[in-house]
Amino acid sequence: MAFEELKQQQSTMWDSAPFERVAEHIADIHDDLVERLEPLEGAAFLDVACGTGGVSERAAARGADVTGSDFAPGLVETARRRAEERGLEIRYEVVMFAPDQRAAAAELKRVCRPGGRLGLACWTPDGGIGDLFRMIGAFQPPPPPGIGKPLDWGTREHVRELLEDSFELEFVDLESPQLGESGEQLWELFSTSFGPSKTLADALTPDRREEYHRASVEFYEGYRDDDGIRHPRHYLVTIGRRR
Repeated sequence: MAFEELKQQQSTMWDSAPFERVAEHIADIHDDLVERLEPLEGAAFLDVACGTGGVSERAAARGADVTGSDFAPGLVETARRRAEERGLEIRYEVVMFAPDQRAAAAELKRVCRPGGRLGLACWTPDGGIGDLFRMIGAFQPPPPPGIGKPLDWGTREHVRELLEDSFELEFVDLESPQLGESGEQLWELFSTSFGPSKTLADALTPDRREEYHRASVEFYEGYRDDDGIRHPRHYLVTIGRRR
């Protein structure tokens, strides 16, 4: 499959649901990343894969000169609306997609000036999100050949291979638990508001969709404690300074 065709499919998938509902569940990650980067007043700040604007809004509130980019027009439109509602001046562009991870890394090197800082917050393949992806994988075809695995960005080895020639890198392992009242409540959230999950659920036959529904509920219920669902989501923070 050509990258442009894949880009269009992925863009449509992410635009199919109100991602801002899901973004509320990773607000702590946005807070932490912006705090670590410490954007200064007037500093140029590029938010790649901005989604509905969580990181961009936090950087702009600190006075940074923010540009956000994403490959899904619907997400960008939501981000623009949110910025206007909050009185924040943020430029948003529809330009991001990274099936070729080496090309994406090369672009990060190009746009970051010497002394500039890079911040990545990426799910790890061996944590709770990796387990979730493996459960979901039973209900969808494998990705096309030649497409990088998104969770590879959550490993030190892969990030070093892509970026260490141009950035001084520091790593921090963190966790952002997915909290919920029940497995059913989290199924409702992700099957209606997370584009990839909604697209998958809508594409399945009724019987297969119900299997996916049951598997998802059982998956989350496996992480129940006295207070409800607490699904551990481990992620890797990479902070880099451009040489």
